[in-house]
Amino acid sequence: MLLKKGLIFIPITILGITFWSNTLYANNSIADTKDRIKEIKIVEEVNIDKLVRNKKEKFSINNYTRETKTTSRGNVNRETTEVNKTEVKLNTEKKYTEIKDVKINKNMDLTKRTGLSKEDFKKVIKNLKPDTSKFFYNNADTIYDLCAKYQINEIFFCGLISAESGWNIASNHRSTHNYISLMSNGKLIHYSSTKQGLEVAAKKLHQNYLTPGGKFYGGKTLSGVKKKFCPASSSWTNLVYGRMQQIITAAKKAK
Repeated sequence: MLLKKGLIFIPITILGITFWSNTLYANNSIADTKDRIKEIKIVEEVNIDKLVRNKKEKFSINNYTRETKTTSRGNVNRETTEVNKTEVKLNTEKKYTEIKDVKINKNMDLTKRTGLSKEDFKKVIKNLKPDTSKFFYNNADTIYDLCAKYQINEIFFCGLISAESGWNIASNHRSTHNYISLMSNGKLIHYSSTKQGLEVAAKKLHQNYLTPGGKFYGGKTLSGVKKKFCPASSSWTNLVYGRMQQIITAAKKAK
């Protein structure tokens, strides 16, 4: 059977086959689409399930990690603190020179301290027989601290005081609290107390005589200090050093 359409005749059979093919294609497309939708839903459900599971696992892991870190950090911090305390203690425990190892010489640097502990320094001064008035022993703490503050050798400082004021401190030096003969207009400068007199003595020695650039600086040795401190005396260096040797003798007998 032929279908006439204009001048073209199309067999009806062919039209049937074409219609059937299009229908089949459409049905297949619909089926494919449904299957695809199912696949997408399945994939989405799987992804959602994974996302939920990952969040739970992450939350659990984070909690565990955070707790672990907290506990671990606490332990580490405590251990580190203890180690640091030990290190600080070791660093602050200064190694002092033993009394028997203290040495002096005439050309020594007077800004280098003995290295003695305060306790050992007081033992030495306690054993110093020429200190009959106990001026040096009674002021040993102050002398030691001032020498530490102004970087002066303790034996030199005591030797200089003894050379200028005597072991028992002459009355004019005692009344003025002026122990190393600091003068103004030909007279001893008066200070208000023993502590102030010793402080000024140490400070003036440090600033003026033992520090490069100081107005009376001539060197850090006895001969260097003598240049400006007592230039007219030919015996000053030996006098001070002799008093220092007396302290060393006391040190050798100290226990």
